[in-house]
Amino acid sequence: MFARSIPRTLQHVNRRRTHCENHFHFPPLSRVSQLSKFQSRHISTRAAAKKLFQEYPFSFSLACILILTGAGSLLYTTYVYNTYIVANLHNFPEPVANKLRRALFYTNQDVNPKKAVDYYRQALAVADEIGMDPFSDEILGTKIALAALMEKVNQHQKAIDILEIVRADCKKWLQTTGKQEGRQADRTRVLAKTVAISVKLGDLYADEYIADQDMAGKNLIEGVETALKEQKRREDEGILDGEGPWMSNEEMGGALESLANHYEQKDQHYLAAPLYLQCLALLPQTSCHAVVLMNNLSISLAQQIPPPTSATPPPSRPALVSSARTWAQKSLSIAAGIKPPERNEECDVGCAVATHNLGEFAEMDGDIAEARRRYEEAKGLSQAIGFRGGVERAEEGLGRVEKLAS
Repeated sequence: MFARSIPRTLQHVNRRRTHCENHFHFPPLSRVSQLSKFQSRHISTRAAAKKLFQEYPFSFSLACILILTGAGSLLYTTYVYNTYIVANLHNFPEPVANKLRRALFYTNQDVNPKKAVDYYRQALAVADEIGMDPFSDEILGTKIALAALMEKVNQHQKAIDILEIVRADCKKWLQTTGKQEGRQADRTRVLAKTVAISVKLGDLYADEYIADQDMAGKNLIEGVETALKEQKRREDEGILDGEGPWMSNEEMGGALESLANHYEQKDQHYLAAPLYLQCLALLPQTSCHAVVLMNNLSISLAQQIPPPTSATPPPSRPALVSSARTWAQKSLSIAAGIKPPERNEECDVGCAVATHNLGEFAEMDGDIAEARRRYEEAKGLSQAIGFRGGVERAEEGLGRVEKLAS
């Protein structure tokens, strides 16, 4: 703790002062002088502040707010730096961690893509010089972070290029080093990274900035097929010594859902529906995301037009709508049973969407009264949670049924 030191008392005082000290207590002369200056300064500062506030109330208040905000921002920046930047780099050697701290600072705090990229490259160069494993989680994660930065600054093609290179390197490693004895755990880890990169590439190619649906589908299919192939191998042959666990249900479900969403966007609902079913089988039926998946499945069933096959005739339209209605109702039933803290925004939005879908199914069946009731209910639910898109869709539905009723 920092504190002011008080000067020593003068060693020599006159006799008159000594006589007075027999009756009164005097603090040291130098201390009296110092205290009086401090008190006068404190009083003058307080008075000046009061005068400033009286003369410029708005400007003075704004200045105080800015000062407090700046102090708060400094404390928050320090907290973020120590919690999310320093703490996450403990697995890196210090020369690499030093470069990554700067890269992350220019990525998340004082955003400067050019400087961030330069420090990421320096970190990778230093890591290579000191002999870090290029296929370790740390180095692969650094390269993926660089791709994420490119996506963040809307350089989507560059993000794709980086991930394509990383995935190609991983595939070569799996065909060579990954087959060596004693590398089973590393093989599992790198293979899982390859699946995750394929799924991410699918999302990037499907993004509006690239909009290459064919490449999106190709990468998503590759990721899902790789994941399912490894899972099937383990089921047939058993888990080899040292391999460790494969992808979790959540990770597998995420890959399947990404492919299902891709088919949904291409109006290939007959391909999306079975994938949504597989996702549901991997999730707890009491989760809010299960509510979302049931809604997606419901929509796929209601809109699908299966290609004609000689083996089995496609289901009738009324049968598909009836099945879709069942899944929408089930999503509402499950959402009603989920309470906080497990309940989140997905449940609330899922309820509004499911209710709207039930209105559309009633409209398909020609039940105008039921459709109107469901649309009004969906509008109220959407307004309550601030779901603007839900309100707009419900109003569109109400407009349609009003025209049909007139």
